[in-house]
Amino acid sequence: MKRLLLNPPFLKNFSRPQRSPAVTKSGTLYFPMWLAYATGALQKSGFEVDLVDAPADNHDVAYCVKRAKEFSPGLIVIDTSTPSIYNDIDIAGRLKDELPEAFIILVGTHVSALPEETLRIDNRIDAVAQYEYDYTLPELAKTLGKKGDLSEVAGIIFRDNGKFVHTTRRPFINDLDELPRVSEVYRKFLKVENYFNPNALYPMLTITTSRGCPFPCTFCVYPQTLMGRGFRLRSVENVVAELEYIVEHFPQVKAVFFEDDTLTVNKERCKALAELIIQKGIKISWTANSRVSLDYETMRIMKQAGCRSFCVGFESGSQRILDNMKKKIKLAEMEIFMTHTKRAGILIHGCFMAGLPGETKETLSQTLNLAKRLNPDTVQFYPVMVYPGTEAYNWYREKGLITVADFSKWITSEGLHNTVISTEELSSAELVSFCDDARRKFYLRPGYIFYKLKQLFTHPQEIRRTLKAARTFVKYLIKGSGITSDKC
Repeated sequence: MKRLLLNPPFLKNFSRPQRSPAVTKSGTLYFPMWLAYATGALQKSGFEVDLVDAPADNHDVAYCVKRAKEFSPGLIVIDTSTPSIYNDIDIAGRLKDELPEAFIILVGTHVSALPEETLRIDNRIDAVAQYEYDYTLPELAKTLGKKGDLSEVAGIIFRDNGKFVHTTRRPFINDLDELPRVSEVYRKFLKVENYFNPNALYPMLTITTSRGCPFPCTFCVYPQTLMGRGFRLRSVENVVAELEYIVEHFPQVKAVFFEDDTLTVNKERCKALAELIIQKGIKISWTANSRVSLDYETMRIMKQAGCRSFCVGFESGSQRILDNMKKKIKLAEMEIFMTHTKRAGILIHGCFMAGLPGETKETLSQTLNLAKRLNPDTVQFYPVMVYPGTEAYNWYREKGLITVADFSKWITSEGLHNTVISTEELSSAELVSFCDDARRKFYLRPGYIFYKLKQLFTHPQEIRRTLKAARTFVKYLIKGSGITSDKC
């Protein structure tokens, strides 16, 4: 039995695999990383597999149906997201019509959070997977192949005589070193030049060195719907071996983005990883998500090993707001962190949210002032996006602060993030207006413009990624978002 894994077509350049799926203003397009890891797990189990990333390759529904019919898989795995869920289910149904013997299973954060609600939308869908599905799919494939009992496959919800059967919850994967290298899957199935993240040099690859996050932030979707709160690690030797593979087999790639929820949770591991990269003589730029608790000495070693930048969630300039969202950081830590990063020569992309619980015009002003004071290399301001399965979604829904019920309205007709929440004091329009204004006030400062021009002159390797991001971003910087938010 063959297996097809599909990131289905939707809007052009729709970045479904990112934490807040949308067509982004910066041109960001994420690798289908979790789908690719699962592809590798199926290959390792001996199955013939095809992986199709329709948005990246600009494939339409007709192409995907034709390719599926030619491949004739017995199992079709379809990635989903909240704003595209109705589209994704429709495509799944069309594939079922064309290949009625195929078993259709949906994966992703949305269906993991709302399995029964998803299955009720279309009875052509056979099942959904919850949480990590790397090992769920090979077990499902084997069970289907021998016409076994689906109730014995952990981690799925399926139909049985008009009822929904929830099987045993699958444990999270503890030995991440057992998983195949996702970069090998990319090499076989994807064109790396299709993908872009403005926080890394272009072209780049995205991998992960860990799964899960130990911090209790209320809005973060992956720990609450896919990977859990526990922090599980690949060995540094395993990670560095993959970096060696990337350098050898992707000569065009200029950078690696470590898309861990927070790479820097364990400082000693960060040092060990950096030291082994240096010892092995690996020369490639890399970027990671970081918290503000990282110390200078660790940064210094990471910089020496090729670390170019961090993506950091500062979120708010109000300590009260940070506490409300369970961020577990202090404003004073941010100031120290930025001092250390500038000393170490590491660039920072700062993320700032509007509309968090307790938000007022005064706290928004504090957030803008903080962004200017910290003065990272780049920033994003965006109204908070809430997704099913998160504490944040439940809080806004219980307060009656989610302004639409239709998940397709989580984005605009263009595919941009739509602001679907308000606060007890501020409307959706006011939140968007703040983000538009804050973006201009940050980026159009004469001092910032001079800094960027100087950076491009002194660091020409930055030119390609800066111009690629600016191609679409400048348009939105000038005209604003209208009714939409600005998450990159």
